[in-house]
Amino acid sequence: MLKHQLSQRGLHKLSPLQIKLMKLVQLSTLDFEQRVQKELEENPALEEEYFSDLEEKHSESEILELEEKNYDSDIIENQNQSINISDIDEYFSYDEMEDFQVNHKNYGIEKNISIISGISFQEYLKNQLHTFFLTEKDLLIADFILGNIDDNGYIRRKITSIVDDILLTLGILVTKNKVEQLIINYIQKLDPVGVGARNLQECLLIQLGKKKITKKIILAKKIIQSNFEFFIKKNYQKLQKKLGITKKKLRESMLQIEKLNPKPGRIYSDNTKNFDYIIPDFTICIVDNKLELSLNQKNIPELKVSSIYLKMLNSYKSSKEKSFKKNEETIVFLKQKIDSAKWFVDAIKKRKNTLMLTMNAIMDYQKEYFLTGDIIKIKPMILKNISQKIGLGISTVSRVANSKYVNTPYGTFLIKSFFSEKMKNKEGEEISSIEIKKLLLESIAKENKKKPFTDEKLSKILKKKGYLIARRTVAKYRDQMHIPVARMRKNL
Repeated sequence: MLKHQLSQRGLHKLSPLQIKLMKLVQLSTLDFEQRVQKELEENPALEEEYFSDLEEKHSESEILELEEKNYDSDIIENQNQSINISDIDEYFSYDEMEDFQVNHKNYGIEKNISIISGISFQEYLKNQLHTFFLTEKDLLIADFILGNIDDNGYIRRKITSIVDDILLTLGILVTKNKVEQLIINYIQKLDPVGVGARNLQECLLIQLGKKKITKKIILAKKIIQSNFEFFIKKNYQKLQKKLGITKKKLRESMLQIEKLNPKPGRIYSDNTKNFDYIIPDFTICIVDNKLELSLNQKNIPELKVSSIYLKMLNSYKSSKEKSFKKNEETIVFLKQKIDSAKWFVDAIKKRKNTLMLTMNAIMDYQKEYFLTGDIIKIKPMILKNISQKIGLGISTVSRVANSKYVNTPYGTFLIKSFFSEKMKNKEGEEISSIEIKKLLLESIAKENKKKPFTDEKLSKILKKKGYLIARRTVAKYRDQMHIPVARMRKNL
């Protein structure tokens, strides 16, 4: 039977200013520096704080006096209400935290080494391409094709889609055959060898084609060209039978294939990272056996509301009634700019407080690790642990951890790397899933590659060491560390 029921509940609708503040919290150090510079360029009522002799004598007292006179209390109150970080969390969905899992090598802790290169991967390829003698039209088309090469060095898109895009973007009608000819005859001739391939099979064949012809290389080509399915599934018995060769000859040819690079673009793009140079947001130092945390704000200037704009506003508001109406548009403009500047200065302070509060809690929670660098000392820690400790919502903690890096005495890490699931050992003690991953890696490193451990076997090994981990959990952690199944780890 249907029933009608009335219910009352409070809904909190976020203002644009609240959303802007959360976006500031989420920005990396480099992006935040750029955001500050952009705000300085766009808002003349915002300026850098300079402590000259003249300003020390006059500006501070003048600004405080003018702020008291000119700022409408209702505007200030509205802005203060709109920057409540705790209320903001309801706005953000938990879908954005689905990827908040330990998904890195080195036992769940990711060490980042970034290199800045003078030119991008695309420019590197383009410079080579322009050494070929191509017509102006063909060069335009070839340049466009280069733009479809991903960071691994592959052209993943369908040729027909590239043909359509060339017509729409360049206004050039080109055939599918023409595009394929340019790819094979020119783009696949570029360095690194294997770039421009449409799939793994083609990539490996391009590289083998550059090798000096020997019996081992000829056999390796046969394996890739005609028996690729058996190769990728590591079905060595079927390969031997199909090719009619001994195990020794198969092993020799497989060694030649293993020397090839399945991701040729990574040689270049891994070092350039598309110019995303990682600048740590925080630094943790050990001073007299105590941890010290600092926020990277070296290139972020101190900001203030322009005293000139405050004086201008005061001057216009003090004018006679007739003149006031005439200058009403100017007054509105000045107030808007000053309001925006005051909000931005306040938001920067709140951003700093939020970041320091969150990272301090994480540092305190993982104190033993940061003092010793021993991965075993990392305690199980989830977003809720930090959220409850600092009184901020889970999504706020997530935004800090997901996008920020910390420089420690042991390397630079993404903060979310320190979060892990809680497990229990045979004694009932709580341990981190990072510790389990470390043991898994050690076990896999010691296995006989001719008979690698199955997930079931790895589970038994861990149980012998006092860790009650199910086979399904082993499989999950192995996937998170990008370690293939036993069959794919098998060697001849």
